[in-house]
Amino acid sequence: MRILLVEDDPAQLEPIHTVLSQAGHIVDGVEDGTTAQWLLTQRDYDLLILDWMLPNISGLSLCRQYRQSGKTAPVLMLTAKDTTPDKVAGLDAGADDYLVKPVDLVELLARVRALGRRSPLWQGDSLTLGDLHLHLADLTVQRGQASAQLSAREFQLLEYFLRHPRQVLTRDQIEQALWQWGTEPESNAVTTLIRRLRQRLQAVSAEHWVETVYGMGYRLNPVDKPSGSSHV
Repeated sequence: MRILLVEDDPAQLEPIHTVLSQAGHIVDGVEDGTTAQWLLTQRDYDLLILDWMLPNISGLSLCRQYRQSGKTAPVLMLTAKDTTPDKVAGLDAGADDYLVKPVDLVELLARVRALGRRSPLWQGDSLTLGDLHLHLADLTVQRGQASAQLSAREFQLLEYFLRHPRQVLTRDQIEQALWQWGTEPESNAVTTLIRRLRQRLQAVSAEHWVETVYGMGYRLNPVDKPSGSSHV
């Protein structure tokens, strides 16, 4: 998933960012509400993790504005406020869940997995298309009796494809989805990553599922044989 993490305390931002990245998520981590507000107009996120108390714009205000804009991605609030009225205020603003600080990282990952289960493709702890299963907990792909371990980058690309099955995704869309805010991918980064994913999918006889659509981009389309599309 692509996650926006907003936390003004670097001592808490950094370990949360690290553990989420190690779990295969793409994380844009920022320390203030103004930057987060701008990012929410530039990118689509699968999950927002917002500290309640932030400089300039509070996490509560961000959540409320996000819901008023019509966006529906889950929102997890991080807060030192653990009274019932505070919890009610957060939920009324549109939050889906909350964690009281200091954050337990194991519990955080469990909450993130639970919120991720909203996907219509979710089956247990995996995303599924046809007979291909991407297991989110251990970054493995399975088809029949065959399985393969993916790198974090390969996992992120396949997850993005699985959340947009059979849709043609442009290079720009893939770059926007997979590269963190503030980083600039090399010109051939998407081509290289597509090639790596196809090579990894050979282990489950699904390398031809990743199709090149000339002049447009790429799509994940369940096929058992090459369809004549180029593998570039």
